[in-house]
Amino acid sequence: MLFAFGVLSLVFLMGYEMYDGSALTIAKFGWNFLGTSTWDPVQENYGAFPLIFGTLLSSFLALLIALPLGIGVAIFLSELAPRWLERPLSFLVELLAAIPSIVYGLWGLFVLVPWLRLIVEPWLGSNLGALPFFKGPAYGFGMLAASVILSVMVLPIIASISRDVLQAIPGLQREAALGLGATRWETTKVILSSAKSGILGATLLGLGRAVGETMAVTLVIGNRSQISASLFSPAYSMAAVIANEFTEATSSMYTSALIEIALVLFVMTIILNALARLIVWSVTKRFKR
Repeated sequence: MLFAFGVLSLVFLMGYEMYDGSALTIAKFGWNFLGTSTWDPVQENYGAFPLIFGTLLSSFLALLIALPLGIGVAIFLSELAPRWLERPLSFLVELLAAIPSIVYGLWGLFVLVPWLRLIVEPWLGSNLGALPFFKGPAYGFGMLAASVILSVMVLPIIASISRDVLQAIPGLQREAALGLGATRWETTKVILSSAKSGILGATLLGLGRAVGETMAVTLVIGNRSQISASLFSPAYSMAAVIANEFTEATSSMYTSALIEIALVLFVMTIILNALARLIVWSVTKRFKR
């Protein structure tokens, strides 16, 4: 119990230290720090809205890509794959989660970014250029690259947890649906309906990973503090600005602004992970009674 509460106290200690370290910007800017868009270390005028926007948008787009793929993988592994195929595929999916983020970042830098710049973004611009999301020059670096690489990183989290939730549902439900004359796909839809809360929890866990990702995003997002409707434009995330600029912070106000961004990111990650764990726990507990 002492060790358990010791680990918990570390979380509160980290939160307190970040709050104490960001006291200067909290006192000067207050809530305006979260709602303004100027990031000017020279004039010591800081606003985190473009960073929060870049973090949330890249994470949301990553979920749009990874969620259907992850659920499809989970359905195949839990409901359709034979036993001899399910185990090695599950291992390979979980292996994706063990790859260091810097490796993903280098892959994104040397493989994904050139592919987007030379093939994908020119095609999107020529065919869907009427939409504001696909306007502008094809840099390769930008919101689209960050979203794609984040989707690859959160895919194994969504797939593996959704598979565990589906497998936690009693086999009696499958047998009952089949006994009533349901097809294999109709039975799968029944199982998905029972597991939707757990899949939501898996999605929130994936979102928590995407929000806090640093190195891979830093290498491909373009690192420009701006808000743009185009997915081709460079952007910035909270984790990326901390990684890029903390060693360059030459004033107390600059350091305080970066620490306050860390505090906002810390709170967001704690909330998302807590909600996800509670949802997954409630689903698995309900079906294990």
